Amino acid sequence: MGLIEPPGQPVTGRDDVPFPPHSPIPGTYTSLQPLSLSHSSSLFNHLGSDANARLWTYLSRHPPADQASCDTLIAAWSASRDPQYYAVVVPESESDHETAGTPLGIMALLNIVPEHRRLEIGWVILGAALQRTRPATEAFYLLLRRSFDELGYQRVEWKANALNAASLTAAERLGFVSEGTFRKHIICKGKWRDTAWFSVTDDDWPIVKMGFEAWLDPGNFDEAGRQKRGLRECREACK
Repeated sequence: MGLIEPPGQPVTGRDDVPFPPHSPIPGTYTSLQPLSLSHSSSLFNHLGSDANARLWTYLSRHPPADQASCDTLIAAWSASRDPQYYAVVVPESESDHETAGTPLGIMALLNIVPEHRRLEIGWVILGAALQRTRPATEAFYLLLRRSFDELGYQRVEWKANALNAASLTAAERLGFVSEGTFRKHIICKGKWRDTAWFSVTDDDWPIVKMGFEAWLDPGNFDEAGRQKRGLRECREACK
């Protein structure tokens, strides 16, 4: 009796999918820089202390209470291979004078599995000055573009506390597809967390990419910086 081929879609694409390089990812409205201790002072101002505790509500740890504890955290995160942390830096043209060229948030690639061509975007902590901005949207685009176009990954995941309505909305706005909920998945800060799963695959990416690029185009914004079409609308127009 001959070997029986397992069912399923044949694997295509690159055979040499690498572990992501921890190198800068430049964009038009923002840039992602490998997290380093030099970023700690700005990140503490925008993300740290009880004043920014709400940004950490659904994360597995609390914000650093002071600059010293922030330095310790950033030093540890900077040395991490997985998660691979980035500082989100906005140029002067896209921010006010006080925040120009300084880190306003953190994002990471994590759960990186090159042999299965998948990874995750997570540990997203965006300061108030970065939220609901072109630089923030572009930062996600830059991570997705590196994953799919530069490195050949075929699945990028997004996981969120199922009670975190803002994260669920953001995932869908960015083009991630809902895959359901893992019930009682994690104990987080002494409470059960149901985890909502989302993904973009290489099958989805061409349309998702075109939607990002149409939305980020300068012609999609008026003189006051207001969008003319939303990201979902841009994506739908590309189908």
